Amino acid sequence: MRPSLQITAASPDPALLTLPWHIPLEEWPEDVLAALPRGISRHVVRFVRLSGRVIAVKEIGETVAYREYELLRQLARLDVPSVEPVGVITGRSAPDGEPLDSVLITKHLQFSLPYRALFSQYLRPDTATRLIDALAVLLVRLHLVGFYWGDVSLSNTLFRRDAGAFAAYLVDAETGDLHERLTDGQRAYDLEIARVNIIGELMDLEAGELLDSSVDTVTVGEMIVHRYEELWQELTVSESFETDELWRVAARIDRLNDLGYDVGELEMSTDIDGTSVRIQPKVVDAGHHHRRLMRLTGLDVQENQARRLLNDMDAYRAGTDRLGEDEEFVAHDWLTEVFEPTVRAVPREMRGKLEPAEVFHEVLEHRWYISQQQERDVPMPEAVKSYIDNVLRHRPDEQAVLGLDTATLAAIADD
Repeated sequence: MRPSLQITAASPDPALLTLPWHIPLEEWPEDVLAALPRGISRHVVRFVRLSGRVIAVKEIGETVAYREYELLRQLARLDVPSVEPVGVITGRSAPDGEPLDSVLITKHLQFSLPYRALFSQYLRPDTATRLIDALAVLLVRLHLVGFYWGDVSLSNTLFRRDAGAFAAYLVDAETGDLHERLTDGQRAYDLEIARVNIIGELMDLEAGELLDSSVDTVTVGEMIVHRYEELWQELTVSESFETDELWRVAARIDRLNDLGYDVGELEMSTDIDGTSVRIQPKVVDAGHHHRRLMRLTGLDVQENQARRLLNDMDAYRAGTDRLGEDEEFVAHDWLTEVFEPTVRAVPREMRGKLEPAEVFHEVLEHRWYISQQQERDVPMPEAVKSYIDNVLRHRPDEQAVLGLDTATLAAIADD
């Protein structure tokens, strides 16, 4: 008797039943697929258009599919950057009764790209360094919540632009495991896996002529260790000082805020004679600038984008001589008078190229550049028009980059 198709999902979409589950995933017809760039994977993965959105379908064993689905749901509850799980489908079989592997379904992360697609389009020498920085931040966040990845790599990560930097998202949790707390040995082993995998991936890019010849693959690969350890120490290490230096408590909190973290709990203790104080962050939450911008404007953006938008809002507040007003009122006016007119000025056919917050960031960068070039303060509307005509119009569409096969991408010369 042929097994029946079973769908496990928090909010199952009836349209899932219309997909050709009786066909092996690698043989699915083109008319149901979305031509999005795919990274390297040990499994068959396809992007599919469904109910006005795009989902990622990965063919995998049933036990592993259920386990990864639950891990991704747990990471979502912990607010860790990762792809959003949709469901698991089991009981697949071909028309002749041959069993087919189960599938894990996740939502496609809009405006994200695998690392190979980024290197194929933008050959800036520091691209590798910026990706490593983003991956180090992601790995620290995962380790802080007790998640052991087990297969840290650029291939298992998606990247979104974040005000000149990148934000990294976990894609593959197949080898991961969630603990109450990770040991130093577990963290060190995860970090070593990251170092080895990254060096191998960069060497692969180098062999395919997708990496700038000036990049030292081993040095960049080892950078993940240094970046990770610097951030981990700042977030977790204890600090001691004399009781007449209590200002250092606020300074430590400010440094963590600058890194994008809020301090949920800070442990303080004194020595026996009360002459020195020791502090250690116990609970740190990423997203300091994101939460502040969300509270003031309702905009849901990346952390560095939020930092940039808040800086522009502060400049607007000073420029309009409103430093004494409540920031909520100023934020509303900045949103309606500065941010929204800027992003609305982008022609509809170009709005899939970049996220609105990234467009705004690039407009600010472009305005500064042409103001320096022309030795005058270029008005915002003029800067927006120049940016659209001279920069944005020539960018690829990052909401849905069509027609790219990252396994065969060739290097594109940098103008």
